[in-house]
Amino acid sequence: MANIKSAAKRARQGESRRIHNMGLRSRMRTAIKKVQKAAAAGDAEQAASLYKEAVPEIDTMVNKGIIHRNKGARTKSRLNKSIRSLGTD
Repeated sequence: MANIKSAAKRARQGESRRIHNMGLRSRMRTAIKKVQKAAAAGDAEQAASLYKEAVPEIDTMVNKGIIHRNKGARTKSRLNKSIRSLGTD
């Protein structure tokens, strides 16, 4: 435990931010999983509409610094690739 007031406060702030970020990250992961599930089921239209909802979630997490920008770009690219592969079948 911290001995200095400011260090104790930073520890409290860090813990509350960690909990907040966990919720945000969970929201993003859920949006990604919905797109993946729709793509796996072969429903291109629903996957595309869910993708449009997931992209702002991913971008928000990048802007907040919760995930790295390259991870965000990579995730969007992979989701888009899976949706595009449905159209060529």
